[in-house]
Amino acid sequence: MQDHFHQDCADLAHWLRLAMTDGIGPVLARRLLSVFGLPGNLWQADAQALREVVPAPVAGSLLRAPTAQQCERIAATLAWALEPGHRVVTLADAAYPPGLLQIADPPLLLYLRGNPELLAGNALAVVGSRNATTQGVMHAARFSEELSRAGITIVSGLALGIDAAAHAGGLSGAGSTVAVIGTGIDLDYPRRNRALAQRIAEEGCIVSEYALGTPPLAANFPRRNRIISGLSRAVLVVEAAAQSGSLITARMAAEQGRDVFAIPGSIHAPLSKGCHQLIRQGAKLVETTQDILDEMPPWPALSGHQAVRQATAPACVHAQQQREDDDPAMRLVLQSLGHDPLDADSLAQRSGLDVAALAGILLTLELQGAVEVLPGARYRRLG
Repeated sequence: MQDHFHQDCADLAHWLRLAMTDGIGPVLARRLLSVFGLPGNLWQADAQALREVVPAPVAGSLLRAPTAQQCERIAATLAWALEPGHRVVTLADAAYPPGLLQIADPPLLLYLRGNPELLAGNALAVVGSRNATTQGVMHAARFSEELSRAGITIVSGLALGIDAAAHAGGLSGAGSTVAVIGTGIDLDYPRRNRALAQRIAEEGCIVSEYALGTPPLAANFPRRNRIISGLSRAVLVVEAAAQSGSLITARMAAEQGRDVFAIPGSIHAPLSKGCHQLIRQGAKLVETTQDILDEMPPWPALSGHQAVRQATAPACVHAQQQREDDDPAMRLVLQSLGHDPLDADSLAQRSGLDVAALAGILLTLELQGAVEVLPGARYRRLG
């Protein structure tokens, strides 16, 4: 048992080291995993083998020993993960959220506080303005409470206004709530939601893709929105101005094949402009929670554990590799892709698959080394 514990810590240390290596983002990390398997194998590879997969400067970064600062950060993260209620989930972990495997850019690591099982449940994102009206806050809280009582997990971003009301409503029901934050999970931001965050950590789950200590950088918050929508089967926008971060979440949800709902408001209200814009673009107008329950799509038949194994095992256990010729859907995608670069929307039309299912298949094929992602989110078949 103790040997297994030490091995788990060593494996996580390798993942953390990979994530901290200069020049490596999610795309290059997945490319390396598709060739070498688990991150621990990278440190055993020679320079030539690494340069065949990544640019020479990046290979050099991998070959260098971790700095003292990196070692301290890895040790601090391992210590944090050992505390009750804390966990770091890797892309190869069976607990990795199945919904995130369907998006184009799944995080390499997820830092969690609370109940990780909520990340695989039937979930709805509820988002909206930080400067919400009293009516908007009431709508967010009521819709979230009623949906949570129906067993739906409420996902939001722990911001002031609509997000905070949605989380509070979610905590009132069996579905509970998940907060996706744009800082290190060890920071309290915004401070006004500190008590709420503590409740979520105890009764729900807090999620971050950012390393411990990451400050509230402006660029991180739009990026975390893809996780909010990725964890959810649909997104409800309660209030949003015409130029709102909530519209980014709605756009990402649509790109991921999720439904988008919006609550209408007065034609004179600035915070109704974004919702009305979404409705004109095809979002579903909702007036009651039943409108959402009638439309909420079920989770895919594939269980979370099976989905993770299917999408990550090819990168981690080559002896049990699931090849594309064993799966009709993978064969269909490769046949539809041909050998010319193609974007996901065109490939979806050509193959007849929906975007959400296609994204999961493309990730699996990328991890297997059967396709590569080019600039502009275009895919090219390899071999």
